[in-house]
Amino acid sequence: MTVAARTRYWLPLLPLLALLAFVYWLDKQVQQEVVASVNNQRHDPDGIMDNFSAVKMDMQGVPSALLSAKQLRHYPDHDTTELELPKLTMLNAERPPVHIKGLHGNVSSRGDEVIFRDDVVVLREPVGTQSAMTLRTEYLRVLPNKDWANTDRAVTMVDAYNTIHAIGMEMDNKTRILKLLSHVRSEHLPHAK
Repeated sequence: MTVAARTRYWLPLLPLLALLAFVYWLDKQVQQEVVASVNNQRHDPDGIMDNFSAVKMDMQGVPSALLSAKQLRHYPDHDTTELELPKLTMLNAERPPVHIKGLHGNVSSRGDEVIFRDDVVVLREPVGTQSAMTLRTEYLRVLPNKDWANTDRAVTMVDAYNTIHAIGMEMDNKTRILKLLSHVRSEHLPHAK
């Protein structure tokens, strides 16, 4: 069999080999685009601030809320802000200050919601004949603009005379109404101080 005869047998396979090479090249191009798009979706902060502190003022220029944290990190991919050791103080001339702190937290993209997680402590300062009240939970959602907070987790409230355990809580600081949602147990100590 001559070289020309062998070439005739391979000639019909040339378009198939060219098509196979093109498909291989196209597959490599698509895989590179997928890798590039995955790398663009990394969850890296675009801003980090140590010893962060902010003051929110009402229309008269009076401070209404103070937010601070050991560290603030903003992530552009989800427009989220994470806080390390966040502290929030809600102020009002008609009510005692409420201080909230936790180990971790988040602030919504619009800044109207603050989430506290892990070892959350709420302290309402004493006012008049009311003693100070401390509330502990593992999760607390706070709406500073509405002076409102809630949780669906276990809570423990302690004041000078009472210790109360419950699951779930809603706190409206404007109306000074605190609702305990379920499994409420209370211990009252009338002579404690």
